[in-house]
Amino acid sequence: MEGALLVPFWRSLSSDEFFGRHVEVGPRLFRYFFPLTNAAVWLSVVSAALDGLASGARNAAALLCVFALTTFFLYFKRANASFADGSLDGSSLPFELARWAAWHWVRTVATLLAFALAVVAWM
Repeated sequence: MEGALLVPFWRSLSSDEFFGRHVEVGPRLFRYFFPLTNAAVWLSVVSAALDGLASGARNAAALLCVFALTTFFLYFKRANASFADGSLDGSSLPFELARWAAWHWVRTVATLLAFALAVVAWM
C-alpha cells in the first residue's frame, strides 16, 4: 500500500505540503503497521522455534521477517523522524522519498518471500 499508493502521492506534494501532512499521517501508519509487523515476526520466530529449527523454510521465513523488522531500525526510524519533524531539507525530499520507496520495496519483497516460505513449510 505505501509503495504503490502513498509514495506516488507524496511525490506529487510540495515539501511543505508533505511535511504538513506527514505529521498527521505518519503516526497513523505506524499504529497500523507496527502490530502487523510485530505479529509477523513473532509468529514466524515462534513457529520456527516450536519446530525445533528443523524446517529450513520456517527458519528462512523467520529470518526474513526479522530482517523486515530490522529495516525499521536501520533506515525507517531515522527517515520517518526527519519527515515528522521537518528537519529534512525540502530540496532533499525527492531523493529521500525515492530512497524510502526503495527500502520499502526491499522490505515488501522480503515479507512476501517469508509468506511464501511459511506456506511451503506448512504443506
